[in-house]
Amino acid sequence: MFNSPKPAMPEIRPLSPKNNTTVIANGVRVEGEFKSQSDVVIEGEVHGSFSTTSLLTVSPEARIKADVNAGEAIISGTMEGNITVARRLDIKPTAKITGDITAETISIDAGAVLNGHLQIGTKPAAVEKTKVNGAPHAHA
Repeated sequence: MFNSPKPAMPEIRPLSPKNNTTVIANGVRVEGEFKSQSDVVIEGEVHGSFSTTSLLTVSPEARIKADVNAGEAIISGTMEGNITVARRLDIKPTAKITGDITAETISIDAGAVLNGHLQIGTKPAAVEKTKVNGAPHAHA
């Protein structure tokens, strides 16, 4: 029997059937403070602040100008603002992000555009901050 190697980190799957999912559809613009405890899919625009304790999925056509907090996230669209993810963040090749990113674990696909700092890990004092566009910057 052939055993294939297991991936180091499991894939995040959007639209979890175990809870309700909120969809901000293409053509819809939300402004102000948005909070959720369920999965959220953004296909339209969000301006202000955004948080969910669950999974955030940002589609390639989405435009976000907000500070974002999420339990987990898959980002494929355009974002301006700081992003904090409690667990895993997947950045897809169509993503364009301007802002600082903090996550426990992160994967970045080739083609993604990032302009800001990355902080990876659960212990901020022991984590090195790295300038994405420019010279590395140590920060303790």
